[in-house]
Amino acid sequence: MSDPKRIERWFAANKWRIADFQREAWAAYAAGESGLIHAPTGTGKTLAAWGGPLLEGVSADEPIRVVWVTPMRALAADTTANLQAAADALGVPWRIERRTGDTTAAQRAKQRKRLPQCLVTTPESLSLLLSYADLIPQWRGLKAVIVDEWHELLATKRGVQTELAISRLRALAPTLRVWGVSATLGNVDEAMTTLLGPGHRGRVIGADLPKTLNVRTLIPDKVERFPWSGHMGLELLPQVVQALHAKRSTLVFTNTRAQAERWHDALSMAAHELPIALHHGSLDSTLRAAAEQGLRDGSLRAVVATSSLDLGVDFSPVDQVIQIGGPKGIARLVQRAGRSGHQPGAASEILCVPANALELAEFAAARLALEHRRIESRRPIRLALDVLAQHVVTLALTGVLRADDMLQEVRRTHAYAELSEREWQWVLDFVQRGGASLTAYPQYRKVVEREGLLRVEDATLARRHRMSVGTITADSMMRVAFLSGGNIGQVEESFIARLSVGDSFLFGGRKLTLSKVEDMTAFVKAGGKGQTTPRYAGGKMPLSSALADSLLELFGRIADGELPNEEARVLKPLLDVQAEWSALPRPGLLLIERRKSREGEHLFVFPFAGRHAHEGLSALMAWRLARIKPTTFTFSVNDYGFELLARELPPLDEAAFRAALSPQNLETDLPLSLNAAEMAKRRFREIARVAGLVFEGFPGNNKSVKQVQVSSGLLFDVLSKYDADNLLTRQALSEVLEHQLDYQRLKLALERAQSATLLLRHTPRFSPLAFPLWAERISQQLSSEDWRDRVQRMVATLEKAAN
Repeated sequence: MSDPKRIERWFAANKWRIADFQREAWAAYAAGESGLIHAPTGTGKTLAAWGGPLLEGVSADEPIRVVWVTPMRALAADTTANLQAAADALGVPWRIERRTGDTTAAQRAKQRKRLPQCLVTTPESLSLLLSYADLIPQWRGLKAVIVDEWHELLATKRGVQTELAISRLRALAPTLRVWGVSATLGNVDEAMTTLLGPGHRGRVIGADLPKTLNVRTLIPDKVERFPWSGHMGLELLPQVVQALHAKRSTLVFTNTRAQAERWHDALSMAAHELPIALHHGSLDSTLRAAAEQGLRDGSLRAVVATSSLDLGVDFSPVDQVIQIGGPKGIARLVQRAGRSGHQPGAASEILCVPANALELAEFAAARLALEHRRIESRRPIRLALDVLAQHVVTLALTGVLRADDMLQEVRRTHAYAELSEREWQWVLDFVQRGGASLTAYPQYRKVVEREGLLRVEDATLARRHRMSVGTITADSMMRVAFLSGGNIGQVEESFIARLSVGDSFLFGGRKLTLSKVEDMTAFVKAGGKGQTTPRYAGGKMPLSSALADSLLELFGRIADGELPNEEARVLKPLLDVQAEWSALPRPGLLLIERRKSREGEHLFVFPFAGRHAHEGLSALMAWRLARIKPTTFTFSVNDYGFELLARELPPLDEAAFRAALSPQNLETDLPLSLNAAEMAKRRFREIARVAGLVFEGFPGNNKSVKQVQVSSGLLFDVLSKYDADNLLTRQALSEVLEHQLDYQRLKLALERAQSATLLLRHTPRFSPLAFPLWAERISQQLSSEDWRDRVQRMVATLEKAAN
């Protein structure tokens, strides 16, 4: 065992101070405990989790002792290097290696023979390793599983996959210690119990350290009173360039990969004398590694990145962080700010760049929430049967487990603690014969029972399954590579499908021209004039509930004559127009605006429940109003509210509004108000991929997105028609409600509406809050140039009226 004094000497040599929570974590680990380390970004959580295992390190001949799970493979290289540096500094002769989708075939083969003392991996890669029976003896020597950035996995199916993997490892190594590392999380106790599983006690170790967080906002020279979405924030490019020159190194964060590409291109031209790189999850691993190394050794002055770098990578040279566009959540802002001053005791600094005027209010609201220490909670997923079906096949590949033993392991997770016998038998039937409707097809008979053990005997099915384990979050992507050789990264196939040979686009920080498409690869050559950027799924994140509540509180304070910060003072002209033409929203009040135009009658409702919930609310309200008087509605949504447009609205008084916004019969009315079956069919595509119903093809012979859509769509139709009790189709509808429409938040918004004061305003023209909703709808109806011209003309008209 290593001398504990070595850590103290190492910290002293680096002029670090050992924090109380780090000592507590090391002692808890030594006592055999499990738990969750929860501390602000940059306070030393990694060393708090890693110090305990290192103090037990003995020799280079030990079997694997620690599995370190990271949520993103982009973090794995840096994490591996940091863990190895700490081991070397303390004289612990351990090998720390990574195992992700980027690991070479030679390295994977070497690890199959002998795992390192510490393996840094992702949930998908860990699940894949658990499918090999020859690794079981090595797992028995495992001492700890450490899950880094657990808050990022907690509310996802990859988090469920992590829970299942931990339960399997605990069955092989009963004294296993499990630790989570988390920052910026509201429901800490629930996060820990989810990670550890039922029946396992743990300790939450927190560090309420006085980490200084300096939040500044770039104020535009002119703040428009009628803002609209669709901006990249490039109007503030000169000020951002000035900020880059003022600091040695900067991380520039954007909310989408398309925005990252545009900002990298703009900064590279405007500040061509500065070395600037690009980093996002769709880039090739070598390009990401080069950007990380450039920050680490100081050769880069800035990196433009998405969430691929706002997690656990420690770049000590970074002096400042810049956030482009609203953060959408308080935890996200704190997490990103922590990338600067990412050492114990160092101050974090973030410069916020609004893409439109209302994002000034979001930054101001985030600052208010930080003052009150409000951080969003993330709720864990339960009973995801597609993930369970995948896990059952994974374990059956080892051929060593009985069904009853497998069920016991599964029920030791938080996700499946309440799994019923009926649900379990359905999953077994599904993996053994495809369920009630697919028994005639041999590709769905994956698992067989021999001598009481579950096995996968078909080598082709086994290979297909191992290739599909990592598809839980995968989109249908197409490789982008140079004709002359060299991989650039991946983009969605649907984007490439819209291009013709000779079209140019922006990707990987380069202007590229499409040469040909072959074998799911888009071959390109350098150069081109295009500014088109790939659009990725999930680009529009909803405003978090905590930030939305803080925003309402801010508007309420402004309505009462208070201007709590600089952003509020700058926004006063916009908010004065809103108050004069309509009213300012506030807690306990539901603002509804109504006006007529040449298009018809408009209804604007502002629940501040986030765009996902508003999609459901707008459809629900339109459906209920149409029952009063049959009519056709069109609608648009954003994070603040939604618009309904009809040629003529039915008569509406307060009672009618409250009935249209009632939570009664919600479970019945909401699916009826939407094309729920079609939405569930789209959702089923991902469920089918995870559960192994759809195989996307072997390397070099991948199916296209259209082929996968057709396959999953046909399966959904068949199962819906001939297998009414199919639990996966039911799960598809449930996920549409819970995740796509944010059902719980939607329901809460309706409950709040019943107790709120309804304030109906008949407005002579679009208010500053209504105008972005109108512009959003227009953008979906007209071409890019036409709709922007029309929006600009409307802005000029409204500005004239406001003056």
